[in-house]
Amino acid sequence: MANHVTTRTREKPTGDEEAAQQLKLGEFANVPTLTLSEARLLINAVMSHRKNPPSNKEGDVFNKTTDYLDIFARFKAKENIEAVEQMLDTRTELVYFERSQLGSLCCETAEEAKLLIPSLHEKISDDDLQDLLDNIMRLRVSE
Repeated sequence: MANHVTTRTREKPTGDEEAAQQLKLGEFANVPTLTLSEARLLINAVMSHRKNPPSNKEGDVFNKTTDYLDIFARFKAKENIEAVEQMLDTRTELVYFERSQLGSLCCETAEEAKLLIPSLHEKISDDDLQDLLDNIMRLRVSE
């Protein structure tokens, strides 16, 4: 009896991107990023100004993307999205990726944030991070 392989081999990543204790973002290291809430706001604004709707194939991807953002974007009000962005922009010790992750994940504690974003450990104290998270959470509660 022949031995059948039931799984595909996993392709190796093409770059050396990794979001761990030491961020390895490759060519994306200094690229500005968006929170999920900012992405939702941007896509909705673009679509409201677009004259032609997406084609069928684009429409499927677009609909799935907007559904995802509607579910996972933590902030819906433009004022709150802008306030979070301003708060995160003051934390210049954090790279864009870390800021957008904090704005998207909305962690409740510094411990949770550092568990999910390990590169924060050496960059920001638990007290400072907790203050930032508390301020973000206040905006979330006001939604």
